[in-house]
Amino acid sequence: MAHSESTCWTVIEAAAAGSSGDKSEFARRYGPVVRTYLAARWRASPCLRDLDDAVQEVFVECFKENGLLVRAERNRPGGFRAFLYGAARNVARRYETGRARNRELAPPSDVNLSSVAADEPSLSKVFDRAWARALLREAAQIQEERARLAGEAALKRVELLRLRFYEGLPIREIATRWQADAAVLHHEYAKARREFKEALMEVVAFHSPGPPAALEKECAELLALLG
Repeated sequence: MAHSESTCWTVIEAAAAGSSGDKSEFARRYGPVVRTYLAARWRASPCLRDLDDAVQEVFVECFKENGLLVRAERNRPGGFRAFLYGAARNVARRYETGRARNRELAPPSDVNLSSVAADEPSLSKVFDRAWARALLREAAQIQEERARLAGEAALKRVELLRLRFYEGLPIREIATRWQADAAVLHHEYAKARREFKEALMEVVAFHSPGPPAALEKECAELLALLG
C-alpha cells in the first residue's frame, strides 16, 4: 500500500489509458465514497433502487473512450475530490431526470429535482465526510501494516490509538485494563498519533500531491470534517 512511487493521478492516467488493474484499483478506492454519496442523496427517493447501477455508471463514465478521466485536470480547484464529486453528481442528476421523465417521482412528498438541488451543500458535506473516512481508514491500514513489521510494541500502539480515538476511552481507563502505567501510555499514545499522522500525510500526498504545508492543511481539514 506504499504510495511513494505514484499518486492518484498516475492511477487515473493508467486507468484512462485502459489498464484493467488500475481500473480495478480506482473502483476499489473510490467506490465506497460514491456509494455513500448516492445513498444519502436518494435516501427518500425511488432512485435508491438504482444505487448499484448508478455507482457502476460513474465508473463507466470515467473509463469510457474520451470519458471523464481523460478530461480530468490536475490543477482543478479542489483536486481529484472535486472531480469525483462532480462525476457522481452528474450521474445522479441523469438518473433523477430519467425517472422524472417517466413520472416515477410523481408523489409530491418524494425527493424531486428541485429539492435535491436545494440540498446540494449538505450533500457535498456527505461526500466530503465519506472521502475523509476513506482516507483515514487507508492511513490506519498503513500504520497497522508497518506496526506488524515493527513488532509487538508498535501493534500495541495501534490498539491504544483505536481504543482512545474510536472508542473514546480515556488513557487512565486503558491503563487500568492493561494494568499499565498511565504516564507510559500517555507517551505511547503521543507516539501512536505521530505514526498515524505520518501515514495520513502519505495518503494525502497520494490523493492531493503538493508541498508539505498544503498536506498539513489537508490533513487538518480531513480531521475537522469528522470532528
